[in-house]
Amino acid sequence: MRIVLFCENKYAISILTPIQDAALKNGNQDIFWYVHAKNIPEFPLKNEVKWTNSIQEVYDYSPEAIFVPGNIVPYYLPGVKIQVFHGYAAEKKDHWVIRRYFDTYFTQGPFFTQGFKALAAKYKDFEVTETGWPRQDWIYANLHTFDAEKQALLQEHRKEKLVLYAPTFSPSLTSLPFIKESLKQLVKEKNILLLMKFHPLTKAEWMEEYKQLAATEKDILWIDDHNITKYQLMADLMISDTSSTVYEFLLLDKPVITYKNVAKDIYWIDIRQPEQLCEAYESALQDEEYRQKRKWIIDNYDPYLDGKVGERMLAAAQDYIVRHGVPTNRKLNLWRVYTSIKRFGKIQKHK
Repeated sequence: MRIVLFCENKYAISILTPIQDAALKNGNQDIFWYVHAKNIPEFPLKNEVKWTNSIQEVYDYSPEAIFVPGNIVPYYLPGVKIQVFHGYAAEKKDHWVIRRYFDTYFTQGPFFTQGFKALAAKYKDFEVTETGWPRQDWIYANLHTFDAEKQALLQEHRKEKLVLYAPTFSPSLTSLPFIKESLKQLVKEKNILLLMKFHPLTKAEWMEEYKQLAATEKDILWIDDHNITKYQLMADLMISDTSSTVYEFLLLDKPVITYKNVAKDIYWIDIRQPEQLCEAYESALQDEEYRQKRKWIIDNYDPYLDGKVGERMLAAAQDYIVRHGVPTNRKLNLWRVYTSIKRFGKIQKHK
């Protein structure tokens, strides 16, 4: 099976890599990465995988399956177009928007499967298969890989706990303009080392402001790494807002504090005032109620921490092809056609 791993944003790298690993493990060497040059000017895997910036080259490769952790894929590319999602943020409205680009959705767990199967019954032009989320395979393989690095950091800074601050980039949802002073106070009052890992699409001025904070505070570290999951594995607690990283962290059965999260159902501590952060920190570490709520998230959002998500995705893609053949393209309305061409350009089709 000729596979394209469609990487439009840097965060997609760690989502797609487990699919490649599963394919290679099963003897499938026919894997091609598309890397969007505008969003990823420097591809970290450039010397390790077969890849291109050219949509024309992807078309010429004639993929049979395209795995996409984003909202859009060019309709004119051949291959079964598979949505594998970029997170778990069900409270964000666009998570449930059906843009008609995908032939099938590979869902993370029962909660998402139920929702997308209802949408599939409405639209009648895509399928849904529950596989788990591919980044879970990387987590399974690396649960304790960074334990020594964590302990070294804590010893170096003489701290007891590692806390991760991972806000969303969305201007309407982010905590970045409001929480800086409370983060400084938290580091001052509690025996913690604070790591800050921002989404690559975060506004440049916010990035710079918090980089300056890290430069002036010895117990606050700025993390410039595409793989946030490493730091989720290392951290004892995470601070965020309305970000899909909240659910990723809860799935590790670890406590979370958010600032003004917009989710209808809250399974963690959510504060409405930045000044509540220090008090919330102690409650998050000790409250048994929130541990039980995390268990519900694990069972319903993604129970597949078994190292086999990539294998299930490849099997489901092959099954789709056996039943339907390889799609040559995807029929869309004129607006979706325009959007696709505007973002990725045109290609020269084969005669």
